[in-house]
Amino acid sequence: VSTQSTGSGKRAGMSTSDKKEIYTYEAPWLVYGMNWSVRRGGSEFRLAIGSFLEEYSNQVEIVELNTDTGSFVSTATFDHPYPTTKIQWIPDAAGTHPDLLGTTGDYLRLWEVREDGVHPHKLFRNNRHSEFCAPLTSFDWNETDPTMICTASIDTTCTIWDIQKEEPKQQLIAHDSDVYDIAFAKGVNVFASVGADGSMRMFDLRTLQHSTIMYESPGGAPLIRLAWNKQDPNYLSTIMQGKESVVILDIRVPTQPLAELKGHESPVNALAWAPHSQCHICTAGDDSHALIWDMSSCQTGPVGQVVEGDQDSVQGLG
Repeated sequence: VSTQSTGSGKRAGMSTSDKKEIYTYEAPWLVYGMNWSVRRGGSEFRLAIGSFLEEYSNQVEIVELNTDTGSFVSTATFDHPYPTTKIQWIPDAAGTHPDLLGTTGDYLRLWEVREDGVHPHKLFRNNRHSEFCAPLTSFDWNETDPTMICTASIDTTCTIWDIQKEEPKQQLIAHDSDVYDIAFAKGVNVFASVGADGSMRMFDLRTLQHSTIMYESPGGAPLIRLAWNKQDPNYLSTIMQGKESVVILDIRVPTQPLAELKGHESPVNALAWAPHSQCHICTAGDDSHALIWDMSSCQTGPVGQVVEGDQDSVQGLG
């Protein structure tokens, strides 16, 4: 499944053998955050999208594919304070937990999707004695233990939440300045973060006294996003603010990039490893292109390769 954001809406495409490949949904506002639901049993083609309006009142919309009409339709809309910095459905494919959706902005919020609409479920705040908060830039929901969520904040901290007990398990100062993104590795103990100080750091919940600096960008350029390969957790990827390339890292060789992917003509702003393959990664940029890269040669080749966007290594979707 690939998604492409346009000036005022969202395009989604799905490859099937007997149906059309591209389905289009036009949102009533500029789309910023989005996430596909992983719940099976009728919700396979369901996504949540968030608005980007320069005002306090924003919205999140639930969009589902109507297989009878062959089109995306809005099934629910709810108000959200400020634009969502990230949206993520609970990683619960079997549907053993309530149908939850998480968002970040001023706080971490969980929403429950029911037949009669979307309802606030829980709100998480570190300082309950103050009306002020440090905005959250991102979060990640642990796939192995869905009771764990980690959040990243501009106040230099990362917080690991137990959403069942409604309390933080751990809070740590992760960077020297704003933390921009955070992601769990496979399992429950290891996570990594990137930030405005230009570093990627890896943490282990069993030994939080120490962290490992996995990468520092040239000149200290901010690192804005990271993604962890869940099929082979030795590999991480990250992007620098305003750069057209993507850095691939091997945690067994800290600080030295395994490869640099160069194929976009404008800054890259999103990336994701394939959920079914250890050697494919998708990147998207301001050039309105999504590129799928085959990393198999990089994972077996020398460290420090520069991979250009040729036909052998890249499939374009934009």
